[in-house]
Amino acid sequence: MPKMKTNRGAAKRFKTSSSGKIVRNKAFSSHILTKKSTKRKRNLRKSAVLDSANLKNVMRMLPYA
Repeated sequence: MPKMKTNRGAAKRFKTSSSGKIVRNKAFSSHILTKKSTKRKRNLRKSAVLDSANLKNVMRMLPYA
């Protein structure tokens, strides 16, 4: 049986933490930053753990994560 292909777009967006959880970056942080508060922009810099609703779909895209 051939090897499964990894979705390369997903591989660039999601990383695995040391405990095995999938980590993602937050959206809405790239442009139109003048109307966003400093606190909001600072919190958008931090990464977030992927929620359980999207975990199944992401794991299908990343078979070796």
